[in-house]
Amino acid sequence: MILGRVTADREAILPLEITGPSRQWQQAEAVIDTGFNGFLTLPSALVHFLRLPLVGNRRAALGDGSVVVLDVYLATVFWHNQEREVLVLQADSAPLVGMSLLSGNRVTLNIVDDGEVLIDELP
Repeated sequence: MILGRVTADREAILPLEITGPSRQWQQAEAVIDTGFNGFLTLPSALVHFLRLPLVGNRRAALGDGSVVVLDVYLATVFWHNQEREVLVLQADSAPLVGMSLLSGNRVTLNIVDDGEVLIDELP
């Protein structure tokens, strides 16, 4: 089980541990974004700090409807007590957890100030 929280702004936040080839783990808080079908977005400062390897780029439709080309990197996330390789889009925003990372999980949100966010693996 992964435990997060709901903020006063009604954002569901998850704590993440992320690393790259250096194996230097970094903690970050990421907002759950059900409109994002990828795995994870990270800001450029964190991508560079972790020295994530560039694996390509892809077009992405943003929430405002604009289409941009974003660089794609490879990272490792500690997820349900296991290391999991994920594709990371570099974006100029706070970290986002997308539906690909949440796939195969049950997400429970208690939408109150400081409410619980629970991520459970499905059988």
